[in-house]
Amino acid sequence: MNIVLTGFMGTGKSKIGRRLAKKLRMSYLDTDELIEQREKDTISAMFKKRGEKYFRRLETKIVKEVTLLDNYVISTGGGVVLREENTRALKKNALIICLFASPEVILKRIEGNENRPLLEMNNQKKRIEELLTLRKPYYEKADFSVDTSALDSEGVVVEEIIEFLEKEEIFQKTKLAQNDNR
Repeated sequence: MNIVLTGFMGTGKSKIGRRLAKKLRMSYLDTDELIEQREKDTISAMFKKRGEKYFRRLETKIVKEVTLLDNYVISTGGGVVLREENTRALKKNALIICLFASPEVILKRIEGNENRPLLEMNNQKKRIEELLTLRKPYYEKADFSVDTSALDSEGVVVEEIIEFLEKEEIFQKTKLAQNDNR
């Protein structure tokens, strides 16, 4: 079984994903990083050169591949949930956890990051709010959601996810107990 982290850009999927994987002694994979490695280009450049549809097709191809993996924490791009086929494929062998934060917190986190093609405009806060509204129904399909607004305490978010996993008996408590240095 895998754990998939989804949610809007700037919610901490990569940072929390790496930390969670280490804590649970699972492997880690970031779908956006994998796409960039394979295409030998940034996501922003792909959007500019080939458009969002091209990128979403690549993303779907990668999703199909990662569903064959086991014992991974997988961080996805924020828009992966926009294609129902992606969500269906991921849910076959994964628990989906949505990370969220307020538009203000997201804006602060992504300030100065040039690699955000969907936010290349003047009023970024308004665009974030629009995209969050559009994606909300998709994000709500997650098995569990965590507010990462206080991301300076990543450990707290990781512990919250682990508590959920234990409560739901997703992973045997004995497996989690192996890592007593929490």
